[in-house]
Amino acid sequence: MNSIVLWTVVILSSLGLVLAVVLYLVARRFKVEEDPRIDRVEAVMPGANCGGCGYAGCRAFAEAAVKDTTLDGHYCPVGGTPVMKQVADILGYELKEQAPMIAVVRCNGSCEARPKVNEYDGAKSCRVVSALYAGETLCQYGCVGCGDCVSACPFGAISMDAGTGLPVVDERKCTACGSCVKACPKGVIELRAKGPRGMRVYVSCISRDKGAVARKACQSACIGCGKCRKVCAAEAIRIEDNLSYIDFTKCRLCKKCVAECPTGAIHAVNFPVLKKKEAEGE
Repeated sequence: MNSIVLWTVVILSSLGLVLAVVLYLVARRFKVEEDPRIDRVEAVMPGANCGGCGYAGCRAFAEAAVKDTTLDGHYCPVGGTPVMKQVADILGYELKEQAPMIAVVRCNGSCEARPKVNEYDGAKSCRVVSALYAGETLCQYGCVGCGDCVSACPFGAISMDAGTGLPVVDERKCTACGSCVKACPKGVIELRAKGPRGMRVYVSCISRDKGAVARKACQSACIGCGKCRKVCAAEAIRIEDNLSYIDFTKCRLCKKCVAECPTGAIHAVNFPVLKKKEAEGE
């Protein structure tokens, strides 16, 4: 009996040793050498793993950047230019600086401007509501208000305003990772250039309904009247599907369109407040 046990142990040990040697040889034969620069690039990344760069995480971004021959198309919105400069130094690539971006809520339909016509009683999810029906108001394009964007933001940069029922972006925390953009089923949130000293002008509406219909659904809706386009000397405004859109790459921040908009759908953010005399002189 003891001899049987002994032989069993010997056979199993020998088999384990043989298999270990085989696995070792196979591993050596098919070993993939990894570029050490991947670790160096990953080390300078912010480690947010938010997916804002378009990759699954910082490691995936580092691998893609190392394998490519240029940094074109590779950008970390969380780390921004300082991090990308370090990546460029590691890889020996030329860096093309990009303007800082920020998440912008393109819906001006507050509770007052866009009253409810029905009451939803179900799962508090924008995606669920959007899949079931148009929403609680007459506007089928506007913010649903359930806060999917708030839950999706890994930096706590978005909160819901109890008064307006709309999301608010905290500029100090927003990294333009794009998580909120992906989370919004209505496409209300957009990444736009932050602008010099944070100043920017944009149309806070995405309704494509005709003017009368849009205005009936929301008092602050863009009605596609074209007045903003007529006063824009920079030709930064276009109108498609009854909706105005301001190209931030062309906008000169003159704010003429803001004053011309009859519904207040165009917002100017972070501009200095002019004194009364200066405003009258303008």
